[in-house]
Amino acid sequence: MKRICAGNWKMFKTATEARAYAQRFAELLPSIPEHVEIVLCPPFTALQAVRGVLAGTRVKLGAQNMYWESSGAFTGEISAPMLLDLGVEYVILGHSERRHYFGETDEDVRRKTAAALQAGLTPIVAVGESLGIRDAGTALEHVVAQTRAALAGLDATAVANVVLAYEPVWAIGTGRNCDAAEANTIMHAMRIAVDGLAGVPILYGGSMKPENVAHYAAQPDIDGGLVGGASLDPDSFARLAQGAA
Repeated sequence: MKRICAGNWKMFKTATEARAYAQRFAELLPSIPEHVEIVLCPPFTALQAVRGVLAGTRVKLGAQNMYWESSGAFTGEISAPMLLDLGVEYVILGHSERRHYFGETDEDVRRKTAAALQAGLTPIVAVGESLGIRDAGTALEHVVAQTRAALAGLDATAVANVVLAYEPVWAIGTGRNCDAAEANTIMHAMRIAVDGLAGVPILYGGSMKPENVAHYAAQPDIDGGLVGGASLDPDSFARLAQGAA
């Protein structure tokens, strides 16, 4: 199974700051084992800067969101063709912050996922439960339902081209990380929820750090991380990627 470490920078770093990060990360890249795929997901405004520095390296470029239409009168939105033109290969869809702050629904995520696949992008489809759902004891059912909703209407061949990310919402940016064995149980349920997911990488997201990444990487159904805060420093992210190996 492919190992992936994806750094989600969220709304951090100007193009100038992103360029400096990429320059430092390029120096650290030889320390990361080759079988770990690195994906950097800067803000839209910094994609070109990061691409310029890391072109020709094995680092993949990712975006944090996209719209499902390829063009049109959708002020403020970004389309798959625009991302492809910038050298983007991955796109995060359905992140809990998009769902919570911007009202994205399961149907929105489904449409975006289908559009990304049709365009040739690899979607990193994020699912996860709130603290209330976890405390109610229905986290597994909730996450499986989100997974099925995001991939509804896709055949097994298309499903095999996605990456999934399990991000317990209560652990994102809080410093509280989900127990590795508990996360693995939910991620295994995701893997068997839809035909085609057997060989799909599933990433853990939620306060993953260099100090705890090895505990997650040792689990059979955890294939890397969708990393927020720990990806904002190049040295930290390189150490995390080493641990994911």
